Amino acid sequence: MKKRAMRRQLIGTIVSNKMDKTVIVLVERLVKHRFYHKYVKKRAKFAAHDENNSCQIGDRVMITESRPLSKTKKWRVSEIVVKAV
Repeated sequence: MKKRAMRRQLIGTIVSNKMDKTVIVLVERLVKHRFYHKYVKKRAKFAAHDENNSCQIGDRVMITESRPLSKTKKWRVSEIVVKAV
């Protein structure tokens, strides 16, 4: 029996929840510039599956990599870390 590898997990902020069972999560990371050696913010948006439509704009969520659910959705919302006020 093969052991499954750990799936990638990222933490980001929800910027859109207008679709049904889908949210857009903005993930920011700091990367050191190769020449200037300063830290630069890199941003990426991921479409994630939200089964219960429980996420709101501004929530901090943890998303987990999964099998392709649609053309753009390859992530699932695994937990809400911080609810927006």
